[in-house]
Amino acid sequence: MIVGGCDVGSATAKAVLMKDGALLSHVIIPSGTRPELAARKAMDEALAKAGLGSIEAVDYIVGTGYGRLKIPFAGENVSEITCHARGAHWMSPAVRTVIDMGGQDCKAISIDDEGNVADFAMNDRCAAGTGRFFEAMARVLDCGFEGLSSLCLQGENPATISSQCSVFAESEVITLLNDGVELADIVAGLHHSIARRIHALARRVGLVEDVCLSGGCAKNEGLARVLEHKWGVSVKTLPRDPQIAGALGAALIAGEKSSAVRRAS
Repeated sequence: MIVGGCDVGSATAKAVLMKDGALLSHVIIPSGTRPELAARKAMDEALAKAGLGSIEAVDYIVGTGYGRLKIPFAGENVSEITCHARGAHWMSPAVRTVIDMGGQDCKAISIDDEGNVADFAMNDRCAAGTGRFFEAMARVLDCGFEGLSSLCLQGENPATISSQCSVFAESEVITLLNDGVELADIVAGLHHSIARRIHALARRVGLVEDVCLSGGCAKNEGLARVLEHKWGVSVKTLPRDPQIAGALGAALIAGEKSSAVRRAS
């Protein structure tokens, strides 16, 4: 049985194919301005990587993410909160708290030992603490997304970034640069500021180990280390690409739906 998951977020589209519970292929591409086109392109590339001729070879597909209602080939759509929980649990069954940092929001998700959502809290009213915020800061500091992580790890005296608004935080960063503050300390300060916002979300659902990050921002090692320092717990690294957690969870749900239909027929 071959099933698929497609996660169209505000920044990237991800597609995952699985066969009998094993991962066949996955693809991550930019979302662009047309979610339906991004979904098709991601799935077509995943099919090609898996050596499958067409989408007709897939028994069932579940869509998720910001653009899930625009995925034309999905049999149904499921919340990205549910999908990230399932995907993270499949990759690391001991995980009980998932921090999903997407392009436009951040979620703290508490999950049970089956990978089901027990509780969640979300910040979707401000760009601060999201992938868009990191992108904006990388642009202002001219260091690239990867550079933010390495600079954060070098910062010895994190600067104070007090603003709760991404626009005003950007102004603070420019002021700090003009004042001659070390770039690494500014970047470390930005990460500490974001960690405070994530901490507030995590407190609302209860921080239970194991803890992991999912989404594109999970690739920021500097953020993981700052969160570890703040929480006093280890932030686990998922054994597969954390950016595909949502699409993977969608594929797992697709597998369950397809199996249920087969049993009923």
